[in-house]
Amino acid sequence: MNLSLSSIPSPGPTDAEKRPQVSIVVPIYNEYANLPLLIEAIAGVVQRASLDYEMICVDDGSTDGSTDLLKQIAGNRSDLRAIILRRNYGQTAAMAAGFSAARGQVIITLDGDMQNDPEDIPMLLGKLEEGYDLVSGWRKHRQDDALTRLLPSKIANYLIGQVTGVKLHDYGCSLKAYRTEVVADMNLYGELHRFLPALAFIEGARITEVPVRHHPRRFGKSKYGLGRTFRVVMDLLTVWFMRKFLTKPMHVFGLFGLLSMLAGTALGLYLTILKLGFGASIGDRPLLILAVVLFLTGIQLLCFGLLAELLMRTYHESQDRPIYRIREIVGGPPPSNQD
Repeated sequence: MNLSLSSIPSPGPTDAEKRPQVSIVVPIYNEYANLPLLIEAIAGVVQRASLDYEMICVDDGSTDGSTDLLKQIAGNRSDLRAIILRRNYGQTAAMAAGFSAARGQVIITLDGDMQNDPEDIPMLLGKLEEGYDLVSGWRKHRQDDALTRLLPSKIANYLIGQVTGVKLHDYGCSLKAYRTEVVADMNLYGELHRFLPALAFIEGARITEVPVRHHPRRFGKSKYGLGRTFRVVMDLLTVWFMRKFLTKPMHVFGLFGLLSMLAGTALGLYLTILKLGFGASIGDRPLLILAVVLFLTGIQLLCFGLLAELLMRTYHESQDRPIYRIREIVGGPPPSNQD
């Protein structure tokens, strides 16, 4: 299958010889038995598709010999770059390292456990050519344990879709295709790799989902489990806040701050009326403490909002990072640089 990638912007004449069409990023953690098979499978698929490509395998502090094996394979292949991290940082950090090193016009990601099928790569690229910025895989017939993997995943996918507004069947599938300019707009921290579609949506990306094949794990053991639930929930709250209030944090802090101050003021007036109008004793009433706490909390929230506004302005201005993304400009003269 010969893919032209015609809808992907062509690089300048100077960069054309340097930038491959596709960069394939694979995080690796203790996948000694899978590693040679995976690299050969990926290379076979993209070579049959006549694609100019590079493979980037990021070793995330493996302890089973994967690091030495990866370095050995990379030393014998011109199409593979091995990035060796100093310790185990997690999948998000490994993917961020791969994204940073990728030079291709399109980036493909997949897991190193051979459960994702490299044969689906041409399909993802073909879908990307239809005008999408991110194509996410959907493991429609997932080959994992129903209780410990499938059920938590379904619940997580539903919650993420409701909170972020990006409705996908399978957020956890690592097999995805990205236009490089979309990835360049995203900064990854914590466990945010599973929220990449939501982060891309925040940046204005057009997203779709396609069913992909999924195979049972042949070698090694899964690194995922129920222990990640807390981290997923915390990162979900982070993504929700970024989607809603990234450029306007005062809107949320200010709202709750004003509500808290109004509630404290109302209770204070009520207690004042009781004291002055009816001569009631209010010194030992819990409502007095609550009124004071609510009022002070409101002031603190307003201060947090102002500090968050300053931080956001510093974040955007220090990186010369605009608060908008332009998809295209049609017609008219080229922009001029005038003082």
